[in-house]
Amino acid sequence: MTAYAIAHLREAAPHPEIAEYIERIPATFEPYGGRFLVHGAGHEVKEGGWPGHVVVIGFPGIAEARVWWDSAAYHEIAPLRSRHIEGDIILVEGVPDGYDPAVTAKAMRDALTS
Repeated sequence: MTAYAIAHLREAAPHPEIAEYIERIPATFEPYGGRFLVHGAGHEVKEGGWPGHVVVIGFPGIAEARVWWDSAAYHEIAPLRSRHIEGDIILVEGVPDGYDPAVTAKAMRDALTS
């Protein structure tokens, strides 16, 4: 099942280390089947607040996403970003093929009535 690394990164002043990070990061996730799905794109806030930027990297599964995050290659370059940009980063599994939200709603209703 597809998994995602999602980053909500705050605004930051341009810095050479950030440019280096951007240049080097694909080589850290490509061996695990990762690819940029959202990067450097604008976004529209429809509700609440979302200052900063969104980055989404897709992986074939959560195992690959975890191995990438824990890899020596990624840990080597991560400080290039984290020294200059604050943010939140999560790994999350997508829904399986054929996912039916009505099943989730029913389970929630059943839990509320029991």
